[in-house]
Amino acid sequence: KMLSSSKVLRRSHRAFAASAATMARPASAGALRAIRTAAFASPQSAVAHRRAVGGVGAVRMMATDANAPYKNIIVERKEEEKVLIITLNRPKALNALNSGLMSELIDALEKADANPQVSCIVLTGGDKAFAAGADIKEMASKSFIDCYKENFAATWQAVSRTRKPIVAAVNGFCLGGGCEVAMMADIMYAGDNAKFAQPEITLGTIPGAGGTQRLVRQIGKSRAMELCLTGEMMGADEALRLGLVSKVFPAAETIPEAIKTAGKIASMSQMSVEMCKEAINQSYETGLQQGLVHESRAFWSTFATKDQKEGMGAFVEKRKPDFKDC
Repeated sequence: KMLSSSKVLRRSHRAFAASAATMARPASAGALRAIRTAAFASPQSAVAHRRAVGGVGAVRMMATDANAPYKNIIVERKEEEKVLIITLNRPKALNALNSGLMSELIDALEKADANPQVSCIVLTGGDKAFAAGADIKEMASKSFIDCYKENFAATWQAVSRTRKPIVAAVNGFCLGGGCEVAMMADIMYAGDNAKFAQPEITLGTIPGAGGTQRLVRQIGKSRAMELCLTGEMMGADEALRLGLVSKVFPAAETIPEAIKTAGKIASMSQMSVEMCKEAINQSYETGLQQGLVHESRAFWSTFATKDQKEGMGAFVEKRKPDFKDC
């Protein structure tokens, strides 16, 4: 059941004080108490995570400092599919998005863009929360000057500028900044337990990382306005009906299905994939006629590639294409 604004506010404040989890609390008070306290705190649980994402062939990728892994995310690569899996990993805080996590996420995405062994990215969180929002403890005391000088939250838009496709696999709470980051992905899958919201209004502020802009474009003005002005949650089925997500799966299947789709995308010509992503995103940024011009030029440019000749030649010869990304 959806919570009233006042209940969201009261419960949110208790959650912030208890665990730095952000933005809202579930309708069932017992749900938060059941959250895992350390999903990847031990080698054994890390192994379990790798198995969950198909991990026999998964390889942990390290941060810039080769002697230390990322602290707030888990990054793994399925070599045979050229798929990178990024898992937000602050389970005690419901994956609240602090500056450390976002810096690591952007760093991992930039490295993925530059890595020829990565063709598609899966972005996911925990069973109970994809991300419960921005870290309130970190930003509560900020002033306008702090936000302006830091370009606070605006730097998160780097996620949306990743050239390679991102498939978001959302289970549990996807609230506030978490919902905004998920909307930066190119495809979003949801588990049947997913809950979406922009409850910043209950904290005396507004969405600041795209919530007032992308949500309107994806689900329409009226429902976006209602969610942003009341702080109410929206379930997975409604998110599917309104077009916020592409598909809904049982929660245990969300990540495997996202990896499957990412693998299929990764099997295509990567130049064509990136051109197609760019052309579709242009539809958000330009008018129809400008978008059609961009599409035509991108379409024509594929005829300068060997992959176009291979793809069409394979179709004529009734065989599977062997794309070389050139």
